[in-house]
Amino acid sequence: MKHTRIVPDTAAGEVTPPVDTSAEAVSPARQRQFTVFTVAGEIFGVALQEVKEIIRMPEVVRVPLAPPSLEGLANLRGTVLPVVAARSLFGSEPAAPDDATRVVVLDHAQPIGIVVDRVISVIAVDAARIEDGEEAEKTIRSDLLQGVIKDEGALGLVMVLDSARLIEQEYAALAGSGPTTHDGFAAHDTGVATLRSACDTGADIASDPEIQLVSFEVAGQEYALPIQSVREIVQCPERITAVPKAAASVVGLIALRDRLLPVVSLRGLFGLPEGTACEQDRVAVVSVGEGLLVGLLLDKVNEVLRVRQSGIDAVPAMLAADRNLAEITAICRLDGGRRLVSILSAEAMFDQPAIAHALESAQDHLARRNVPMTGPANRTAAETRRQEQFVVFRLESEEFGVNIAAVQEIVRVPDDLARVPRTENCIRGVMNLRGEVIPLVDQRARFGLPPCEDHDRQRIVVFTMDGVQTGFIVDSVAEVMRIDHRFIKPAPETTDANRRMIRRVANLTEARRMILLLDTEKLLAIDPVAAAA
Repeated sequence: MKHTRIVPDTAAGEVTPPVDTSAEAVSPARQRQFTVFTVAGEIFGVALQEVKEIIRMPEVVRVPLAPPSLEGLANLRGTVLPVVAARSLFGSEPAAPDDATRVVVLDHAQPIGIVVDRVISVIAVDAARIEDGEEAEKTIRSDLLQGVIKDEGALGLVMVLDSARLIEQEYAALAGSGPTTHDGFAAHDTGVATLRSACDTGADIASDPEIQLVSFEVAGQEYALPIQSVREIVQCPERITAVPKAAASVVGLIALRDRLLPVVSLRGLFGLPEGTACEQDRVAVVSVGEGLLVGLLLDKVNEVLRVRQSGIDAVPAMLAADRNLAEITAICRLDGGRRLVSILSAEAMFDQPAIAHALESAQDHLARRNVPMTGPANRTAAETRRQEQFVVFRLESEEFGVNIAAVQEIVRVPDDLARVPRTENCIRGVMNLRGEVIPLVDQRARFGLPPCEDHDRQRIVVFTMDGVQTGFIVDSVAEVMRIDHRFIKPAPETTDANRRMIRRVANLTEARRMILLLDTEKLLAIDPVAAAA
């Protein structure tokens, strides 16, 4: 039997299984074709018609609470591809990928990638030579095999996998494992009665209305904008196109999802010296009038705050009389007055006709220079309706998103967390948030990730569900962003817990980002979070 080797296409990063067309090949009427590969020293094959393609090991996004066999999710030309480790499926020792590692993409109900040690070849075999798989029981359960091919030349014994059953049984077993409650979540005797009673002691201060603010720092001073003025917050891009004859505070123009956006430095606007660029720089996209948006370059975004009206004072008369401070509309008192935040008005900071004129002039200038800045300055209402707005946060190197409507506020982690005994490890304690005592969940521990040392970028994302507040500690809050529906795909089904929590994935191909979108209702419902709340 002649075997055709697979030769990798180094330019494309992918390989396509060739078919043996030699004279020695089996008659087409009787032959069956298999892609053959190795896993932990054993040789396996899958039916060629199940194989969509074979690729090199891609970058993957790790999924929390996933079964150990799931390496993560990868972007395959705009499709979200679950990538599964064959070694883990077979109970073999894990191994780091190397140059020979390949992912065999199987064409099931949805594509799924199987990580194998090495792809050997594609073979054509007479169907009569495929025998029962019981003899391979010592290596892999025979119910996961369609059969075995003996004495296949230099290959020896080739075990033919029933790939559909292998995936189905693995994930079905994981989804249904463990003790469950009536709603399918894992049951825990957490002893959270103490925590629940502690959270019922919050004072009723509903008579004092709240406003929601986004706070940030510029040159060490803290400012805030009303959240309704902030459309999104993004990382400062590396490329900003300069605008000639612009004011000193105008950094330049950026293309943000087909929108031409002027970027203004708040340091420059306030007459402060420019700082050095760093990874914490953010651009807040703010609305300054009817259909006009401006990007404000900030040193660092701190929190999303809910502040009682009683904690907000008018600007002192002496400052209000200064026309250079007209953009400061109020002063917010926090931490018993020890922390003062200046509340800005985006409308007062900018002259709307001047902004519109500057955009038109900049577009004309760039068009004459053939600078590739695309897109209109504004979006239509229909385009905006096709988007959702998310708060994006990080855990380790992965990004997660939650709909901004579910987020009550984002605050710093306090130094004086009150620990509660006899609770799950993921419950870090409780904190007092303006008279409300809320439980805090360490999201790393909740997702089974290794702990990390506390640092100043950590934040608490506060959710409210059915009147109950719960805070989730995350590594950092990256941005607030709008995502078009065409980039949002259903998440591949993994375990039962993940199917409940991670329903969708934002696959931002051009930015090479994949954001796992959490269902906050399911996130808050899962024990021990529900019990704690």
